[in-house]
Amino acid sequence: MRVAGRKPNTLARLGEAIDVIRDLAEGREAEVDGKPIRIPWVRNGKLPVWMAAYGPKALALAGQKADGFILQLADPFLTEWMVKAVRQAAADAGRDPDALTICVAAPAYVTTDDSPQALAHARDQCRWFGGMVGNHVADLVEKYGEHSGMVPEELTAYIKNRHGYDYGHHGRADNPDTAFVPDDIVDRFCLLGPAEAHVEKLRHLRDLGVDQFAVYAMHDDREGTIDAYGSDIIPSFR
Repeated sequence: MRVAGRKPNTLARLGEAIDVIRDLAEGREAEVDGKPIRIPWVRNGKLPVWMAAYGPKALALAGQKADGFILQLADPFLTEWMVKAVRQAAADAGRDPDALTICVAAPAYVTTDDSPQALAHARDQCRWFGGMVGNHVADLVEKYGEHSGMVPEELTAYIKNRHGYDYGHHGRADNPDTAFVPDDIVDRFCLLGPAEAHVEKLRHLRDLGVDQFAVYAMHDDREGTIDAYGSDIIPSFR
């Protein structure tokens, strides 16, 4: 939306869209632009709706309406905080909080060892993610303030040295707009190191209520990381 020079839609609009999309996909009538519409050939349709969120109002909407919650970072503290917020919102809305599926999505880089050199390279390859998340965090800080208590400072503090962002480099390992992202944020938000380190962190996330992990393999060893997940990491969870 910003690249096109437009403002993001409101949460109210998003909430309406969730209801309309789900109703249409499952064969029910919905109102679109003031007109009733139904897709007549849908029979026994089922569409789980997933929503990503960071801020308190978005987390609440996810709990109120979504079937699945996507959290784009793998920091255990923030995962626990946000999963609790979503499940509490679901309970407050009269929904079963345990019926929501939780997905963490974050970069993963599997190294052959845990040497300082290997970890430093993995961090540099995944630092783009902290820059990407920083865009959303900047919006939250602008809306709620850095010390409002509405959003954990564990999420907001690291963007104090952020200066703009060029979407032309979005999602690229060589993104030049991510120098403000410190190593500890890369370590917290991502999964780095040998396969056993990934297994350990994924087990921690599972214990916090995470059901799925989506790997962002956007770096110089995509195939190696995906192969390692298939051979060494996924089998640990069978």
